[in-house]
Amino acid sequence: MGLYVNPNNINFQEALDSPIYVDKSMLIAEINRLVRTTKKFVCVSRSRRFGKTMAGNMLCAYFSKGCDSHEQFANLKIAKDPSFEKYLNKLNVIKLDVNAFYSNLSKKEQEEKVDRKTRDITPIFNGAVVKELIPAFPDCEITEDDSIADALLKIYAKTGEQFVVILDEYDVLIRERVSEQVFKSYLNFLNAMFKNDNLAPAIALAYLTGILPVVRDKVQSKLNIFREYTMAGASRLSEFVGFTAEEVQALCQESGLDFEECKRWYNGYNLNGIEIYSPNSIVEAIDNGRIKSYWTQTGSYEALKNYILMDFEGILQDVKVMIGGGRVSVKVSSYLNTMTDFHSKHDVFTYLIHLGYLAYDEDTEECYIPNREVREQWILSVELSPDYKGLMELVNASKELVESTIECDASAVAEALNKSHEQICNNLNYNNEGTFQSVICLAYFYANLKYTIVKEMPAGKGVADVVMIPYVPNTPALIIELKRNACEKTALTQIHQKNYGNALEKYSGDLLFVGVNYDEKTKEHRCIIEKFVK
Repeated sequence: MGLYVNPNNINFQEALDSPIYVDKSMLIAEINRLVRTTKKFVCVSRSRRFGKTMAGNMLCAYFSKGCDSHEQFANLKIAKDPSFEKYLNKLNVIKLDVNAFYSNLSKKEQEEKVDRKTRDITPIFNGAVVKELIPAFPDCEITEDDSIADALLKIYAKTGEQFVVILDEYDVLIRERVSEQVFKSYLNFLNAMFKNDNLAPAIALAYLTGILPVVRDKVQSKLNIFREYTMAGASRLSEFVGFTAEEVQALCQESGLDFEECKRWYNGYNLNGIEIYSPNSIVEAIDNGRIKSYWTQTGSYEALKNYILMDFEGILQDVKVMIGGGRVSVKVSSYLNTMTDFHSKHDVFTYLIHLGYLAYDEDTEECYIPNREVREQWILSVELSPDYKGLMELVNASKELVESTIECDASAVAEALNKSHEQICNNLNYNNEGTFQSVICLAYFYANLKYTIVKEMPAGKGVADVVMIPYVPNTPALIIELKRNACEKTALTQIHQKNYGNALEKYSGDLLFVGVNYDEKTKEHRCIIEKFVK
């Protein structure tokens, strides 16, 4: 048993002993399918505070020969899986937290004010691992001059022993933009370990975790042997990326937290059809007994601001659409997964998907701001930018618009929609039908504090364009129907004829029917509001 070679299971035990623990042990069953196969090279990337390290600690506790974890897993889901005993504490493990080596400066290095970006950590962790391999395999003639790859080759040749290699925060040197020399040293280590036909039989599993997927440029494409599971597509591992809706609902029932309020604040990520929540936000909300923004407090909004203010064609309008609750198309395949190769808005948005500031719909290939918690961070990022001055004026005025609607002031609503349309559209998409709902949602930005906003909601004999269901007492529900080049009265008539109000039959409060017409020639909105008392 060592720190890096065949570690113990104490880190995983601390997770089990925590006040809130969600059983994600079936991840082991999925990983066991890949061990000792051609699919054994795995890179799992996900946003910060989404449980990367915990998953790595669990896999270490399961595979490591340095401990006996039978009792730890006895009451977890994996214990009932047929593959449970297959590799339980039967493989050698090398586990490295790359960020720990990057962040930790010796006292001497601190005194000398060593720059981390030019400090080569590869020889440091290489030496630390080899130093533990020497006594662990005394008959294999390993020397301190050997690399980890060389040492594993000697061990496998002598004993046939295989290894599970777990690299946590493997991408920290990419994200921290270290010097080219330092990164090349690290890249050589990765290539020697995982792109080595002679060493491949000694590797039973390579499990990399990070925020970014494997970088994809001409040199680093050598690591294309890794199967990637990302925030843009996690395939069979989707349910293990964060907490699922079912898991959050169970936690809310146990703690007395309002599940519907949790959904409004933290829901929005969708991977392979599975609703995913940020574990950090849910745990903090339960622990503090209060629902508010937690995940965004774990990082500076500057990380978002620096990228959405980039001067790429179309990024300004797309950001406005997404802040208004809309979705925009994104090509996630163009991004090279680095911190320097940003060539278009698609690269920026893909990067923000990996960071968790955007969610991604694989089916429609669109990105969007997932929830209220993250949307607050976007507002902080743009509120002082001159480019977004008009947008912020709309956001700040949206509270007054909600009140104007409740007071049935149709002319005030029409004027607000005119301003919203100007902000969210450019000359190319001004009359695009797909932007109308975003116009509504941006103008009613403040409504998110009082309403659950549903677009294209099945209702009565058709589909209502926008429905706002209040979760604040004594607030009327809104049904908004949009028409183009027609008449606002026609929109109102459609609400009645197709019985859209039936969609809210379980809602006991007043209803407001809002008919809106947009004239493409004049670029003006007209509005009519009718109050319906149930």
